[in-house]
Formats: sequence, C-alpha cells, structure tokens
Amino acid sequence: MTKIKFGTDGWRAIIAKEFTVDNVARVTTGAAIWLKQNFKNPSVVVGHDCRFAGELFAETVALVFANSGIKVYLAKGAVSTPMISLGTLKQKADLGIVITASHNPPSYNGYKLKGSFGGPLLPKEIQEVEDLIPTTNGVNIDKLEVETFVAKGLIEYIDLETMYLKHVEANFDMEAIRNTSMNFAFDAMYGSGQDVMRRLLPDIDFLHCDHNPSFNGISPEPIHRNLQEFSEMIRLSDGEIDCGLAVDGDADRIGLYDSKGNFVDSHHIILLLIKYLVEVKGMKGKVVNAFSVTPKVKKMCDIFGLAYQVVPIGFKNIAGIILTEDVLLGGEESGGIAVKGHIPERDGIWMGLIIWEYMVKSGKTLEELIQGVYDMVGEFKFERIDLHLKEEQKLKIVANCKANFYKKFGDLEVRRVENIDGFKYFFDNDEWVMIRASGTEPVLRTYAEAATNEAAFKILERVHKEFKK
Repeated sequence: MTKIKFGTDGWRAIIAKEFTVDNVARVTTGAAIWLKQNFKNPSVVVGHDCRFAGELFAETVALVFANSGIKVYLAKGAVSTPMISLGTLKQKADLGIVITASHNPPSYNGYKLKGSFGGPLLPKEIQEVEDLIPTTNGVNIDKLEVETFVAKGLIEYIDLETMYLKHVEANFDMEAIRNTSMNFAFDAMYGSGQDVMRRLLPDIDFLHCDHNPSFNGISPEPIHRNLQEFSEMIRLSDGEIDCGLAVDGDADRIGLYDSKGNFVDSHHIILLLIKYLVEVKGMKGKVVNAFSVTPKVKKMCDIFGLAYQVVPIGFKNIAGIILTEDVLLGGEESGGIAVKGHIPERDGIWMGLIIWEYMVKSGKTLEELIQGVYDMVGEFKFERIDLHLKEEQKLKIVANCKANFYKKFGDLEVRRVENIDGFKYFFDNDEWVMIRASGTEPVLRTYAEAATNEAAFKILERVHKEFKK
C-alpha cells in the first residue's frame, strides 16, 4: 500500500489508481483513531462534492467511522466545502470530512479535514491524523451497511444545504439582491455550488449548473482560461449582465467578471471586500494575506489604519491566525478568501454575495466600484504565467534566486527583494515580479504586477528571457 500524505489542502489522488475505497477507508481509520484519542464521544460531519463516485467514497467514510462507534452526520447529495465547515461548527462536531479534489482535473478526487471551529484542520492535527493511517485497510466495507448504522443512530442524515441557505439569509439583505434592477450570472463549473444558488437566486442567469462529473474536460478552477464560455456569455449580453460570479468544484474559490466580460482577479476582489467591510459595514480587524497577493492591500490597510500581515502560501497559514486574532479578511491570490462574520474558511459564494450586495446597496457598477479602489491605491493589473520546465532547470533558477543572482531583468533594476515564500523582486513605479517553484510538479510560477496588462506581460517576458541565459 502507498503512503498517504496530506498536502497544502488535503489528500488528492487519481480515482481508481490511488484514490480507492480501500485507501479512503485507511485514511478514515487514522482519523477515527485520532478522534478517539482526543475527544470523548466524538462526532463527525461527512459529505462529498459533484465528482465521480463521491457518494460511494462518502459512504465509505461514514461506515468506517460508525463501525468505530463514532457518530456521523452524513450529508445527502453533493455539498460545498464551506457547507461541511459550517455544518461541523453548527453541529458542534469534532471533525468534518469532505470528499473533494477542489479545482483539480476530473480524474482526481480528494479528502479534506475540517476542524470543530469550522475551517481547515490545522497542520499539527493533520500530521497527527496522517501518522495514524494504517499501512493496510483492516475494515471489510462489503460487510457493512449504512441502513444498519442509521437504525442504531450512529449515522444520521443531515441537510447541510438548507443550513447554509439559512445562514446566508441571516447575514445578507437577500431581498435587496433579489429585487434589484441589476442582473447577475453564476457559473458553478459543474460543481457543488449549483443547487444552493438556484435556491437563493432562481432568477439570475446560470451556466454549467448541471451534473457532469467530468466537468466537460475542464479543471473546475475559476481562472479566466477555464471560464471562456462564461466570459463570452457576459460579453455577448451587451451590458445586460452586470456581474458574473464563478466558483470552483467545491465552491470555496471565487472568480468574478464585470459587465464587459473582463475577468476580475482575487487581488481586486480582496480590495473591494476590505473597502466595503470598513466603509459601509464599519468593521475593523487585521488583514492577513498570502505572499503572492498584491502589496496594494497594505496600502489600503495603511489608509484605513488596519494591521496587515503576510504569510506563506496555503490557506492553513491564514486559518490559524483567524482563530487566535481579530481578523477582518484573510485571502489568497488563488481565489480563496475568508471574512469576519462568517466561518474561518474560504467561501466563493459568500464573497460573491458580498460584492453583489455592495453593488446593489451602492447603486454602482462593478467597474465604478473598482475605480473607487484605484482612486485609493492606484490602478494596477496582475498577470501570472506558469512555466513547465525540466526539474533541473527549475532548481537552477531557484538556486539563482537564493544566491541573489538576479540584480536586474533586462532594463528593470531590482530595488529590493522579499522571500517569505518564493521571491518577490520590486522595481520602480510599484512594479514587481514574483518567482515561486511548485513543490509537487516541474512548474515555476511567475507573477507580475504593473499599471497595465501589457506592462505586466512585458515584465514576465523580460524575466523569462533572463532564465534562458
């Protein structure tokens, strides 16, 4: 049997290769031992997203826990990751499990662990669970039946979608959003955000909101190259659609479009959220962002008098701070954002609803709201290119970064360098480039920020040229 390891956001593997019923049972056995070691009469919330065989794997998890005498709240139908996190908190459960591979390609499935507080289980506890995973599966799943444990009260079905829906209704002015003259659109990317959005806002425009475990062959990650159809739909509406919201396969990441079908990245979304929460809602608190997020956020925090902290990439690094400090917002460049007043968890739908409420309450278009951000921090554009390189080439570039080899990229003079997680090179005029190697594949991620898209791409071009020398 292969050693099962949890990465930055759970264990992920290819279905029927490593992601099998046996291996899911092994992981659950480790989690069951951990629960019994740490809690008296533990309970757990379990659910799955829209991926292939999600129900089979979620039932496997439920059976292994119930067989160990652990009470299971099992979600019926596909649910989002934020629904599992919210359910874990509201049920006062000790652990949440969601079967999802998030934004990974359709051939993958995965296993995420959620803490009793309603967010990602912290790294220390994840390591403890991982260390308890047995080398072979000792549970005969075929001999166990869900109905038997339901009769014993060890498995109880739970409606997490309705629970989430009520939580939304209690926290947003949904009547204002439903009755506005503005028109909105939603792309679920065939993921688990589709049903709850149909229930919340049945009259908006929907795309990719049906059952398709292959995601039409596109990884359900809400980035522009995967959302061409959605962008085109908005563009062709000729201003009829004011804003488009997209979420990933398990609905914890956000993508956004303006009325012209232009992609609005996470950096702009984070700035919009902070501006709304502080100026309109009168909220305060620290802002915690991953290293790849724009420094413009610090500029806005300075204007509002908010504390600001940069952490290594990975939402787990943000979640721990949310639990111990007064945090207004925690965000990542990849579209995962959490805000005060909700759970310490990324939630694409929740962030989208805040933006829509901002638009409706202010009577302003998304473009006008973004201009308001620019008036405060200056206009900027962000671009990212992932380079697929040979491993030795990737390692050589990283070694050069560590050795402080790059003093300039073409005619761009490096003014200072930050290296919290990867390497950020700052130039004049608030321009910068970031270089970060993937820890799991032969990929070098390069990010750039400048006043225009063209200028950002030019920076990346100069940097890539330097790599070839």
